[in-house]
Amino acid sequence: MHEWALAESVIHTVGQEAEKNHLKKIERVVVNVGELQQIDMEIFRFALDTVLGSYNLELDPANILLQIEKSLLKCRVCGNEWSFSDTMEKIQNDEAESIHFVPEVAHIFMRCTACGSPDFDIIVGRGIWIESIEGE
Repeated sequence: MHEWALAESVIHTVGQEAEKNHLKKIERVVVNVGELQQIDMEIFRFALDTVLGSYNLELDPANILLQIEKSLLKCRVCGNEWSFSDTMEKIQNDEAESIHFVPEVAHIFMRCTACGSPDFDIIVGRGIWIESIEGE
């Protein structure tokens, strides 16, 4: 499960940024999760809490806020816009799992909901990033 690797990366980065900015206590961390990542939020939250315990960070796990960024896909052929959740019922479980690990393969398994073209842009909803770190 790559939720654990992602949690390790998030906590490691928070630690690096706290050290670089001389933060003794971290008040809040906001993490954005793109919908296309299809992260199991319970596992990710558990992994963050567990990994945090192995770091010497002054951070309450409850102050790590997770936000899901809904995807926005735009067809290059007809201009139609839709989200990943709009096409979920047409995607097989193994295809969804592939997108979970490598969101860029969405083009192989997904089609425009209006014209059926596989030629679309992922406007938003991909990746995981730290939006902000607040502390003193």
